[in-house]
This record gives sequence, C-alpha cells and structure tokens, in this order.
Amino acid sequence: MIAEDAALLREGLSLILTNAGHRVRAVADADGLLAAVAAEAPDAVITDIRMPPDFRDEGLHAALRLRRDLPGLPILVLSQYVEHTYAAELVSLGGGVGYLLKDKVGDIPEFLAALDRVAAGGTVVDPDVVRRFLEFRRMRAPLERLTPRERDVLALIAEGRSNSTIARGLRVTDAAIAKHVNNILSKLDLPPDTDGHRRVLAVLAYLQHDHDGF
Repeated sequence: MIAEDAALLREGLSLILTNAGHRVRAVADADGLLAAVAAEAPDAVITDIRMPPDFRDEGLHAALRLRRDLPGLPILVLSQYVEHTYAAELVSLGGGVGYLLKDKVGDIPEFLAALDRVAAGGTVVDPDVVRRFLEFRRMRAPLERLTPRERDVLALIAEGRSNSTIARGLRVTDAAIAKHVNNILSKLDLPPDTDGHRRVLAVLAYLQHDHDGF
C-alpha cells in the first residue's frame, strides 16, 4: 500500500514495486490510506509524512494509528526532509518500521532492500537522519554540563526574569546569580562577541532542550 500525494512519485513507486513482483495499491492522502488498509490488509505500507489537507505530518499520524490498530504491520515512511523527531517516534514502535529520505528511492536496489528489511520485521533509518540526529545530540550536550541550580536559573531566565528578580526569588545575592549566569553562558559555549544576545541564545537552548525532552 502506497500513500503519496505527488502523482509522479506515486506512479514511480508503483512501477518500481510492480516490476519487483509486488502487487500495489496507491492512494493520495492519509484518510485514503487508513480506509484502504482497513479494506485490503496489505503486507506492508509505504507512506509520505506530509500529505493533504495541511501538508504537516498527516502521514506520520496515519502510520502511528495503523501500528496501534494493527501491531506488527510493516511501515516504511518517506520524507523530503531530515526530521529526527519523526524517526524517533517511529523507532519507538519496535521492529518493522523504516524512515527514508525520498531521494534514496532513486537507488532502486537499496530502496527495495530497505523495504524487504522492514517487511521482515527489521528497522531501517536513513543514514543522513542518523548523522543529523547525532549532530543534534552533540549540540545539546553542553546543557548536560549545568548543575541543578544553574538549570533553575536558566529556567527563570527563560521566563524573562532579570538577575535581580531571580536573586529575590531564590533568596540569594545578585552577585551569586551573576556568577550562575556567567557559568551558564560559559558552559553553553556562547562566545563573548555575542554578549548582547547571549541570554537569548541560552533561552533558545533551554527551550529546545525542554521541548525535546533530552
């Protein structure tokens, strides 16, 4: 079962799989995918992430729903962009899932091999996604250097509080907070030449860390 809104890619995938000996049914949106899977019980699903009507993550949500309703259904997700959070959600489902960038479809033998691995219960994640994910984790690593108190101070900075307000709230001196802030900025590797924006950069790092749960 293929779900892809771009007609050219949808037809191309259908041709590749048909030539490889597979029987194929193709639909153009996530709702069509859910209905088609319910009606025909395919051996595997290939779906785009962004599809009508909003072109956000309709395909991903459809994939997650299918795996909830049909545990073990092999699903290979295709994406135009590297989105490591989507890959993490899929991998958390267990075996029989894959996440590939669309440009890898051009390598037909590798694409078919990836589909076979997913259909056999394996997990396939595009190497570019893995590389970007590792880079992302390395960028987040400096936040792990912060002490619990420094994390508290950074959380208050993220709320827009000044050093003096933070000091009063934590019942410490302004000098103590200034020291914490300097330590935070240093541990986050924020260069001195961006001093006017260092607190903003620190807040952005905190918010991203907090959102991703690392």
